[in-house]
Amino acid sequence: MQVTTIGLDLAKNIFQVHGITEDGTVAFNRSLRRAQMMSFFEKLEPCLVGMEACGSSHYWARELSKLGHAVKLIAPIYVKPYVKRGKSDAADAEAICEAVTRPTMRFVEMKSPEQQAILSLHRARDLIVRQRTQTINMMRGLLAEFGIIFAQGVGHAIRFAKSVIEGHSPELPQAANDVVTDLSEQLLALHLRVNWYGRRMTAAAKSEPRIALLQTIPGIGPITASAIVATVGSGEQFQSGRDLSAWLGLTPINKSTGGKERLGRISKMGDRYIRRLMVVGMTSRIKQIKSAPERFDPWFADILQRKPTKLAAIAMANKTARIIWAVLTHNKPYEIRTA
Repeated sequence: MQVTTIGLDLAKNIFQVHGITEDGTVAFNRSLRRAQMMSFFEKLEPCLVGMEACGSSHYWARELSKLGHAVKLIAPIYVKPYVKRGKSDAADAEAICEAVTRPTMRFVEMKSPEQQAILSLHRARDLIVRQRTQTINMMRGLLAEFGIIFAQGVGHAIRFAKSVIEGHSPELPQAANDVVTDLSEQLLALHLRVNWYGRRMTAAAKSEPRIALLQTIPGIGPITASAIVATVGSGEQFQSGRDLSAWLGLTPINKSTGGKERLGRISKMGDRYIRRLMVVGMTSRIKQIKSAPERFDPWFADILQRKPTKLAAIAMANKTARIIWAVLTHNKPYEIRTA
């Protein structure tokens, strides 16, 4: 039988494939070991292959595309409604096969190895930043037991750690002093790693024209720009800037019914890492806008006058997401409107 559509449930070692013909007849639903994957798909005529956008999915999408198959990646949340009953690999593969044929289904753009390389820098840096924060919190908690505190902020913690390493440690029992010294060395080492990842991201940003374009947008630096390009790519998978903003979870939840429009808080769905970077970037812009509003789009100054600061930062991130989509799709730098 000529297989036209395949649902592929990914795993580390045991994969499940569900294939159907043009009239919907099930051709097979079987498991494959990792070593059997490529040989199995090499024997098939080019067809539509659907899989969930999860770990290793972009790698398999690239490999199967080389064999001539049309590969589509689907967010797992859109596959779940097609699972009929129970949870098994066979049921999941069948659900993926059903979901990939829907005419209104939304798909995830396949990432290139270069995009995933940039994302690996971001994932590793995020881990190191969290470890640095944990170390600072541990030091702050231990020292508080002895009545010693230092000001909030990474900079103050780094200066305190340097003073400890230089021999200016506070008066503590020997065991506690040894712990604080060890944590100070760990904190300084983690801080150096964070700076190293920042330099690598800046270097990677110089080699990608789209990252340079996004940096023309106020509040978007090399870290945020590289994360967006590595995750979103060209942005052509979104029909409008609002779709990108909604994908980032920056638009209100719509609970309208019976002709009555009810909008709630922002959905907070999608990529939380990019959303956090954008909100932090917009928060840093607020001080600049308040000090020199004539240098920025009048919309930003107006929203700050009408809304609380944190709410204005979310609204600014929402608008900036739409600007990002326009810059990516039109391949033109952002021009600030001051009137």
